Amino acid sequence: MPNVQRLNAAHPDFWPRLESLTAWEGVADEAVTTTVREILAQVRARGDAALLEYTRRFDRLEVERAADLEIPAERLRRALTAIPAEQRAALETAAARIRAYAERQKQESWTFTEADGTVLGQQVTPLDRVGLYVPGGKAAYPSSVLMNAVPAKVAGVPEVIMVAPTPGGELNDLVLAAAAVAGVDRVFRIGGAQAVAALAYGTATVPRVDKIVGPGNIYVAAAKRQVFGAVGIDMIAGPSEILVVCDGLTDPDWIAMDLFSQAEHDEDAQPILISPDPAFLDRVAASIERLLPGMERREIIEVSLTRRAALIQTLDLAEAARVVNYIAPEHLELSVERPEELLPLIRHAGAIFMGRYTAEALGDYCAGPNHVLPTSRTARFSSSLGVYDFQKRTSLIHCSPAGAATLGRTASILARGEGLTAHARSAELRLERTAAG
Repeated sequence: MPNVQRLNAAHPDFWPRLESLTAWEGVADEAVTTTVREILAQVRARGDAALLEYTRRFDRLEVERAADLEIPAERLRRALTAIPAEQRAALETAAARIRAYAERQKQESWTFTEADGTVLGQQVTPLDRVGLYVPGGKAAYPSSVLMNAVPAKVAGVPEVIMVAPTPGGELNDLVLAAAAVAGVDRVFRIGGAQAVAALAYGTATVPRVDKIVGPGNIYVAAAKRQVFGAVGIDMIAGPSEILVVCDGLTDPDWIAMDLFSQAEHDEDAQPILISPDPAFLDRVAASIERLLPGMERREIIEVSLTRRAALIQTLDLAEAARVVNYIAPEHLELSVERPEELLPLIRHAGAIFMGRYTAEALGDYCAGPNHVLPTSRTARFSSSLGVYDFQKRTSLIHCSPAGAATLGRTASILARGEGLTAHARSAELRLERTAAG
């Protein structure tokens, strides 16, 4: 059984222990960084030839022509009809909810006119082409397809390119069906750092994109970090996290299973429970011990619970909120009687699940808000993936002659103060014209 560590906020060593528990070095080691750098360089220099070579080596997929790496659109449509009706209905329901939520995030262009006739504004335009990385191998993630592709399409992105490794050539119909439901335009059976390189730099077969989104293993994460600047990326994601704040009145079995729901992702996932009720922490610990043997992914969950989990006792819910803000969790459950009263105290969290009946798993699949969330305390300064990640904002400035005169004088003074006289003269020349006219 896992030995889940217990922390008490009243103890003098609490904050150092919490810092140690939540620290996560997501950077790849030198060996991974070097390997990824070489793969990126080879794909950039040799294009499809390198892509085929790495696909044979890492995915055990023998493909003679690069064109055969693309999965035809007809194959996506066949997958959608081949999956069980209940799975198709679930995909379509989830996609509709994600789309409805995303529509509310869409930004529109705007302008306003000042008294002298100068027009200022912002033009909002979608990215031209986006690349979506979908993991393959250990598990299939159709939910990731929906969460990444649907907001891009709502934003108006004309072309979404999906890459997904198919080890041994095995295709996953549920993933392909999700691509069809989400409106993905093209799909390639490639993965790893080589897929990131193809999206970032382009090959004769795989088009170059403007931004790469979607999760992957450490090689994918390292590749995204290295290509950033040539393309945009969504984020460098760490292991999954869940933090539950409970007043001690929720069924302890529910809470234990909520902790399992993220622990089963991988051994480095971090499940944490905070409560001011020590007896409730004991009951949840007992539920963990009783329920764990029946879990299909018991081994992974057990390692996660032993390595990075914690049951934390606080003085009250206000102190729990302070701990939450320090951790800045990816997923936060407020399993309390009146979550709306606790909400104003929460400043840092990727997504907040309010009330006893709102399991975090609902957000992973079908609630509507995006499940691509900041991890490793980055919720202190970043947000969930959304439509705004697929739109650009361009400033608009249209000066009237009177506006050019007014702004020109201010700009001239500031430019000369900085010693940038060409800037000053550029503004002053227009001042002379408007004075003469």
